Amino acid sequence: MLSTTDLRGTDLSVTELRAALPRAEYDVEAALHAVTPIVADVAERGAEALLELAERFDGVRPQRLRVPAEVMQRALELLDPDVRRALEVSIERARLVHADQVRTDTTTQVSPGGTVTERWVPVDRVGLYVPGGLAVYPSSVVMNVVPAQIAGVSSLAVASPPQRDNAGELAGYPHPTILAACALLGVDEVYATGGAQAVAAFAHGFDDTTAEPVDGRVPRCEPVSLVTGPGNVYVAAAKRLLKGLIGIDSEAGPTEIAVLADAGADPEHVAADLVSQAEHDPLAASVLVTDSTELAAAVEEAVTRRALATKHSERVQTALTGPQSGVVLVDDLDAGLAVVNAYGAEHLEIITADSPAVAARVRNAGAVFVGTYSPVSLGDYAAGSNHVLPTGGCACHSSGLSVQSFLRGIHVIHYDEQALTEVGQHVVTLAEAEDLPAHGEAVTARTGQTVGR
Repeated sequence: MLSTTDLRGTDLSVTELRAALPRAEYDVEAALHAVTPIVADVAERGAEALLELAERFDGVRPQRLRVPAEVMQRALELLDPDVRRALEVSIERARLVHADQVRTDTTTQVSPGGTVTERWVPVDRVGLYVPGGLAVYPSSVVMNVVPAQIAGVSSLAVASPPQRDNAGELAGYPHPTILAACALLGVDEVYATGGAQAVAAFAHGFDDTTAEPVDGRVPRCEPVSLVTGPGNVYVAAAKRLLKGLIGIDSEAGPTEIAVLADAGADPEHVAADLVSQAEHDPLAASVLVTDSTELAAAVEEAVTRRALATKHSERVQTALTGPQSGVVLVDDLDAGLAVVNAYGAEHLEIITADSPAVAARVRNAGAVFVGTYSPVSLGDYAAGSNHVLPTGGCACHSSGLSVQSFLRGIHVIHYDEQALTEVGQHVVTLAEAEDLPAHGEAVTARTGQTVGR
């Protein structure tokens, strides 16, 4: 089922390794052609466009775009108690981990009377996207909302596609488990819209004509400063199109798992983990990197058996047999580390002897899962880490979602007259070197210093 790439006996550069490794074909540029008119339509027609696009893409026209408070509460009341407790544990652990990411303001005294302070300020308003296509992701509500709240974002809204299978009072709204997760987190601004149109709605804002007027005025979804959260290629394309008008976390692609394992790894564990990511999406990537042909063969047998038996068998088999998945054979663990660092997986498992030491040598990964008892699914739900992570090799330059994603560093410069005078001639000299004399004059006008040359 899994293809094999044999890199034994080779000495490839990073560029050559990246070209040789399995990777999903994911053409965001092509999706821009489909997304551009959608974004323009939402910008021009607002709520009416969102309603029509929901009918077109989701098969249902929402009763209201903003989910009423009583519907949110009802979804929470209907939530299975075990699911509620699991979500509460996920929230508790995510808050614990993300609370340690909070930045503190730092003041540096550069000279007597001259200081630079770095202030950390949260963005004013964020739009958090939660997918609702092949699977339901209340865990993504947790992963988006918790760091935003801890960062101190004062205004946040969630968007998720309306579900045509919802019935009764929940008809036309996002999946009830997603609504319940929002309610648990105290999020009361949730919109029934998905895909590229949700990103456009957050970027441009819209008058919500589906809501009851407040004091005689039509309520408005105000534009946001930042949009975060995973989604399909159309969501990624909308983020690319609107980047600049809004900030984005990343252009998330299909999910990935790479497992670096040696002969001591349990093939059933490895196979279970490869299958677990493959059930996300037919484009999901599952890659095993190993120096053991015996392990590779055992994993292949176990993967085939598990793929045929699992609930989403067709989806899993499509992902595992695609060009994005496979086994990579290497000479030794050093070569394996070179491969996984070149690959830059969203999720990387290390199942080797002395796995903590091996994991410490990893430089490029969205998240690293160390040892036999740290499967990726733990991080998806309850490790406390964030599962909104860079894909497509972007882990070589980008990080996963965190509290810092919602903060901006602002430098505050405060120099008195003596401090400016002390350094002023250097400013003048550099200004003249760049042929920008007025820059220097802005200093000498204050200090009375003579321009140097």
